[in-house]
Amino acid sequence: MEKIIKLNTVKDYNDFLGIDTPHPLVGVIDASKIKPLHHIRKSIGFYVIYLKDIKCADQIKYGRKFYDFQEETLVFAAPGQVIGNDDTGEPFQPKGWWLTFQPELLHGTPLSRHMQDYTFFSYAVNEALHLSKQERQTVIDCMMKIDDEIKGATDKHSNLIVVAAIELLLNYCIRFYDRQFITRKKENKDTLCSFEALLNDYFTSDKPSKFGTPTVAYCADQLHLSANYFGDLIKKETGSSAQEYILAKTMDTAKEWLADPDKSISDVAYALGYQYPQYFSKAFKRIVGCSPNEYRTLN
Repeated sequence: MEKIIKLNTVKDYNDFLGIDTPHPLVGVIDASKIKPLHHIRKSIGFYVIYLKDIKCADQIKYGRKFYDFQEETLVFAAPGQVIGNDDTGEPFQPKGWWLTFQPELLHGTPLSRHMQDYTFFSYAVNEALHLSKQERQTVIDCMMKIDDEIKGATDKHSNLIVVAAIELLLNYCIRFYDRQFITRKKENKDTLCSFEALLNDYFTSDKPSKFGTPTVAYCADQLHLSANYFGDLIKKETGSSAQEYILAKTMDTAKEWLADPDKSISDVAYALGYQYPQYFSKAFKRIVGCSPNEYRTLN
């Protein structure tokens, strides 16, 4: 069985790494200066941003697969997640810069109300952000601002400045991910085509009657993506959320089936995965603009 240790706070993590804790809620770590480590799975209670600036022996396990950190890579983790992988028996020297901060640091700030907008904290490791040299320097500059602030003289402005610097870094990461989505246009189009084929296959199988209408989580899993990354990709490519796209596809399929006079409205609803026909009729009217009966009459 995999051994997992719990690290609930920034201090817990620093103690694990064998380094000092200049601030109890936030830290900036130069990984090259810590002692060699052994791999271990860690359940964390704080946010971590890993900037890995060279390919090294440090790997992260996601599901059953291992992923190398590549040059100029940024990886995110959030409270409640498990990171790392099993001990191989061989120590390794991590490199790069790491930012850690606890949710408590953000309490009472505008950022605390918007952390859910930074969906990349729930991306899989293989969906990491790959940086240009200029982007990498921007990330390091933001981390250095935070490091200078937490190691300097503390006053009533310190917390606000630290949180503002974290928010600035996160907003840069949104910009960099937007650039990455654009540069991976072909791969994203391929994913969109696979998504369309997946929905077609779903509705021509017995899955709707067994499992209901397809969910974003199901589709993401079938395409080997995290739900958040998948949702962001579909939004960037289509302008619609993944849920909206699924619903539109469901209603397009409904229109085809409603053209068959041998199918009742209830037959169509059940075949699409709706447990109650009235829920289908309500959704159809909201999306199409008329009820299934009205659509059938008009067409």
